[in-house]
Amino acid sequence: MQTTLSPSTDASMTPRDRQLLAHAPYAKANVPEQYLRHIVDYHRKEQPGTILVDTDARYLYFVLPDGKAMRYGVAVGEEAMAFSGVARVGRLAEWPDWVPTADIQARLGPYPPRVAGGPANPLGARGIYLYVGNKDTLYRIHGTNQPEYIGQAISSGCIRMRNEDIIDLYDRVKLNSMVVVLPPGQNAQAETGTRPRWRG
Repeated sequence: MQTTLSPSTDASMTPRDRQLLAHAPYAKANVPEQYLRHIVDYHRKEQPGTILVDTDARYLYFVLPDGKAMRYGVAVGEEAMAFSGVARVGRLAEWPDWVPTADIQARLGPYPPRVAGGPANPLGARGIYLYVGNKDTLYRIHGTNQPEYIGQAISSGCIRMRNEDIIDLYDRVKLNSMVVVLPPGQNAQAETGTRPRWRG
């Protein structure tokens, strides 16, 4: 596969983004080059504007025209909490508040019922909310205040990206765009004629 490292640019960042990230309360992580933003060849059948997540490889693809995609490194859900299927982008938010679910409170808490948006917030700089029909699945593609985990299966089911990458993706994606999350064992580089069924 042909890959080209995409220049890391802050062109998509707002003045608020620059201000908040300049004083982020976490260490800058050395993410392996394979998980940095790349433009790659893309031979699957998804239409431009689609997001595809390769859970096994820890990559998120934003499909571009002409057989190309923007590929980002991600952290994915631990095996027992991973999900797969087809959803749509039902909501987009900048520096979203975090409302821990009852499950997260039970496993990892206690947390406040709502954590205000900002660089210390686990959702990071942007939130892309996944819906099936009109129902919020409670799964998100979002930034992170733990960039050292990019490339690992560590989260509570959501898909985490470096803040600079979620800002870049957020500027590309549209409301109601399709999101395909491949189940474990299915590789994005393998051509498939079937769409995975939602499993949440």
